[in-house]
Amino acid sequence: MHNVGAIFRIADAFLIEKIYLCGITAIPPHREIHKTALGAEEIVNWEYSKDTMQLLKQLKQKGYTITLVEQTDNGSALHELHPVVDHKYCIVFGHEVFGVSDATLSLGDLCVEIPQYGTKHSLNVAVSAGIVVWELFKKLTFKH
Repeated sequence: MHNVGAIFRIADAFLIEKIYLCGITAIPPHREIHKTALGAEEIVNWEYSKDTMQLLKQLKQKGYTITLVEQTDNGSALHELHPVVDHKYCIVFGHEVFGVSDATLSLGDLCVEIPQYGTKHSLNVAVSAGIVVWELFKKLTFKH
């Protein structure tokens, strides 16, 4: 739940349009989410969807590019992603331990991973969200 709260803070900091919480993800209001969100869960638009696949199909129909954050054989490094201004992106972060499911991977338009050079090859989901959202925000806001 602390990760969920942290992601609300990240979304607020970088003006994310909406957070979709799916599956077994905890939802506000909850004391543990509020502890790290510090009220951002009351400011950032959010919606719960039990069925991730159905949600992603709906977002694709609305013109969103489904961008998965996962380590795969056919993904690209995050720094190689070149987002287009005024294009709609849905960034998908997977389960803290199991990552993005194979079924969800099948719906992705893009797959990116955060390059990591140490001995561990995984990051906390909230840390990953901060890195990815900042990278996209930076590229979309400070384009030269």
